Amino acid sequence: MAMIWRPSPASLLERFAELVPDDPRVERRQMFGYPCAFLGGNLFTGLFQDRMMLRLPEEARGEFLKLAGAAPFEPMPGRPMREYVVVPTDLIVDTPRIGAWLARALAFAATLPVKQPKGKAKTGAKAESKPMGARPAGRKSARKAIPRKAAQTRKAVKTAQAAKRKGRVSSASRGGKAATGKPAPRKAAGKPKRRSAKGKPRR
Repeated sequence: MAMIWRPSPASLLERFAELVPDDPRVERRQMFGYPCAFLGGNLFTGLFQDRMMLRLPEEARGEFLKLAGAAPFEPMPGRPMREYVVVPTDLIVDTPRIGAWLARALAFAATLPVKQPKGKAKTGAKAESKPMGARPAGRKSARKAIPRKAAQTRKAVKTAQAAKRKGRVSSASRGGKAATGKPAPRKAAGKPKRRSAKGKPRR
């Protein structure tokens, strides 16, 4: 069964808008449908249903969790978000104290690696790999790309093969074969003539 998340109360939305640090580096945008604040693409505070959360380093997080009503932030039961804590209700209305904790969350976000927007990173990669108006190389361009030395080598091989075939035909002709490769017809051998005692051949 899908979980239904409740919208944040109007009073909490107004209070959060007042508490977000007035810093030009801070970006306000929605996450999970709730208002949040980011620095360098890293979330450091926001709302979730009727709760406010902060992102703190390990030492500060241990100190914060000792406060009454503080707890690790879990958007779903049993699935806590690492480094995030839930702000107690009485702390939200205490401007000096919550302001100090927000400053620590902002300082921690400034130490994290900057995250580039995914959409812009992909667009830039595509534009770099495939210039606008470029067309794939066809067969003709591929042939032109063949080195001249390789073409000369192929021509020399073809010439040597042709000369070899020509040499075979010439040797066959000298051996009594016709140009067609068939052996030349032999003359019929006649019977030897007998000689008489006087040395004259008998008829």
